Amino acid sequence: MTGGTVTGADGLARCPWGLSSPDYVSYHDDEWGRPVHGDARLFERVSLEAFQSGLSWITILRKRESFRSAFAGFDPPAVAAFGDDDVTRLLADAGIVRNRAKVFATIANARAVVELGGGLDALLWSFAPDPPGPAPTQVGQVPAVTPESTAMAKALKKAGFRFVGPTTAYALMQATGMVNDHLAGCAFR
Repeated sequence: MTGGTVTGADGLARCPWGLSSPDYVSYHDDEWGRPVHGDARLFERVSLEAFQSGLSWITILRKRESFRSAFAGFDPPAVAAFGDDDVTRLLADAGIVRNRAKVFATIANARAVVELGGGLDALLWSFAPDPPGPAPTQVGQVPAVTPESTAMAKALKKAGFRFVGPTTAYALMQATGMVNDHLAGCAFR
């Protein structure tokens, strides 16, 4: 996709991916690019972005409620306390992505959140570009990696996080409103 906005049946211009399915319309219009704060909410997003690695985001969106249930609402201290029985339970849960490495990474990441001085919110948002960059006019202008996402990934890895490379970090920045990659002309920019 290298084009600009597309007008939906409701007459509103959107980023092209935002019209590809009803799930994406809702996610695009109501969540993506909107600022997210709070350690638990951001831990959820870090976790879901990690689980998405190598998969379609729609798969993760459709399993999000099951992920929330399986991972104690993404409460970092609760997930940090998960043990062997929890891992067994998670790997048997068809409602989530049952990838052993990603399950272990999520538990390790929860432990890293608990150990962070200053909290996950402060750490992640410290990488939000200030001032924000110009609005992209075409999908092809949206980067997959930026210097900020590379620095965020490095800081997260140093703090003990797993499955948080620069591309995953940039997707997290987009999803949580640290950057606004809605195209110029998108009704939801």
